[in-house]
Amino acid sequence: MIAKSLSCAVTGINAHKVDVEVDLAEGLPVFNIIGLPDTAIRESRDRIKFAIKNSGYRFPKNRITVNLAPANIKKEGSGFDLPIALSILSAAGVIKQESLLRFAICGELSLGGKLKEIRGALPISIGLKEQGVHGLILPKKNLLEVVNVNEIKIYTFRTLNEVIDFLNAKLEMQHENKNTSFRIKDIANYKQDFTDVKGQEHVKRGLEIAAAGAHNALLIGPPGSGKSMLAKRIPTILSEMTIEEVLETSKIHSVAGLLSPGKGLIVNRPFRDPHHMISDAALVGGGPNAMPGEISLAHNGVLFLDELPEFKRNVLELLRQPIEDGKIRVSRVQRTSVYPSRFMLIAAMNPCPCGFFTDPKKECHCTPYQIQRYLGKISGPLLDRIDIHLNVPQLNYEELSRRRKGDLSSVIRERVNQARKIQDARYKADSILFNAHLESKELEAYCVLDKEGEELLKMAILELGISARAYDKILKVARTIADLEEKDTLEAGHISEAISYRSLDRDFWTT
Repeated sequence: MIAKSLSCAVTGINAHKVDVEVDLAEGLPVFNIIGLPDTAIRESRDRIKFAIKNSGYRFPKNRITVNLAPANIKKEGSGFDLPIALSILSAAGVIKQESLLRFAICGELSLGGKLKEIRGALPISIGLKEQGVHGLILPKKNLLEVVNVNEIKIYTFRTLNEVIDFLNAKLEMQHENKNTSFRIKDIANYKQDFTDVKGQEHVKRGLEIAAAGAHNALLIGPPGSGKSMLAKRIPTILSEMTIEEVLETSKIHSVAGLLSPGKGLIVNRPFRDPHHMISDAALVGGGPNAMPGEISLAHNGVLFLDELPEFKRNVLELLRQPIEDGKIRVSRVQRTSVYPSRFMLIAAMNPCPCGFFTDPKKECHCTPYQIQRYLGKISGPLLDRIDIHLNVPQLNYEELSRRRKGDLSSVIRERVNQARKIQDARYKADSILFNAHLESKELEAYCVLDKEGEELLKMAILELGISARAYDKILKVARTIADLEEKDTLEAGHISEAISYRSLDRDFWTT
């Protein structure tokens, strides 16, 4: 007898419907699973067998063949345990076939018949909803992850017995996902604040501009000047995540199995700070199953690279394409996955190998060659993708002891929100999100200079040695500064401040 159920496979963050077909035939008791299953699925045979037995049901002594269709899609993970077990029981006459076909089913089984949480429950529920599926059965531990997915009825259970009783109408259950939206502003919470950082007002200003226009930034200063402390507080001044951003970011973390127990969704802007010894696969994604890397886990948030020159050059070069495209294609022998990777790159570095080249109190013993070699570890093309360079000096006693701490992160965030609303309105007809994403052909239309600003920019290029490649960056940053002041035209003050954030172009960077 043949029985069928509906399940789901995840490729990248996209869900694909999978038909689970089970045939019970006469012959020696053999249990085969076909349809491109991975090791975890092939190992499910023993889990399924003992879960059924320990739930009080007889495991069929037939020749069992399980087909996962379509056969051209790689099936991974333990989420097929439950639909296979239920299909076997349906083929054995324990569950009515028509009842089983009312739902899509995903879940891992323990040997005792309990349901264990699975990876990717959020992209599964969203993907099935978009494909017209109206009901979904999941483990209870995945409830918080999917509770805010609308337009699909989600039922969660603790044991195999509960699912069987529900399908046989012996147990009444109500779907548990809410059909209402929620306010990110009400539940997002950051423990850190910009007032924790004393002094460095010009750096805070530069980071506010970076946040307002989604500009990548580089912090340069001696050890202990507060570079990491400033970087870790950037998510607190970014605009609140939209519902779409929350779901997209949470889908990536769900696939990676990194959603925190008891929280369910990612409502704070991600902040990822990988160690400088990270491999290329860990940074951009990879492994046998083409899992998301740090740049995708930082999607809609901040990727912080501390000690930038210490990263392997080949690893840093991999950042160039996702910074431009906002996505990364991870190709492996078994599969190819595409993950979103629209992040703000915040990097930090010392000005020289010893770190004290710009420190007025400590002497630097590095030679010009050593300094140039140290800076040369960062390629020109990667530096081209960093809009803002900020010098972070060591604070003196007066600045450290000063009581005034500057604006709260919430106050800065309001200014950032207003600037981003201006950008939303300006680029409504285009596929542009922020000023940092402007292309050269669009600068002329959106970055109109007044006469004084045009003269100042001309002088900077001719007399200060500002390179042509920095020209576009200056215009983009000046556009954001003008947006923070709610002005349409770029003025000399905006250009002057934008030029001040290009220190590497004119101070100690040469090509």
